[in-house]
Amino acid sequence: MTPTFVATGKDQIIGPHDDMSSPPPEAETFELTLSREERWVVHHVLTECIDDAVDEDESPPSWVLEVLETIEENEESDVLTGPEGRQLHEQLTDYLDESDASKQDVEHGSTVVEQLEAALD
Repeated sequence: MTPTFVATGKDQIIGPHDDMSSPPPEAETFELTLSREERWVVHHVLTECIDDAVDEDESPPSWVLEVLETIEENEESDVLTGPEGRQLHEQLTDYLDESDASKQDVEHGSTVVEQLEAALD
């Protein structure tokens, strides 16, 4: 069997692989369980990201749209990729550090941040 090389899409080549090799592992994922209040804070942060992009005449980041779709479709738990979780953690932390975040948003958002930190460690 002739070895083949697999292009990863970022101008990297991984190989050699034979034609019968298993596919590369999928991206890291984890499950996030949110209460209604926590889901609302995440929704608020994501819609702020979309609004900011629109205000700048830019398209919202794809991760924002993907996470928003995920949390709107599911009511009990959400599966996020590692990169989505890291981006959400960053945006949520920034929002909670702002002085205009309500006491309730800080309370529920902090719980989400803790879940994200535990999942991403």
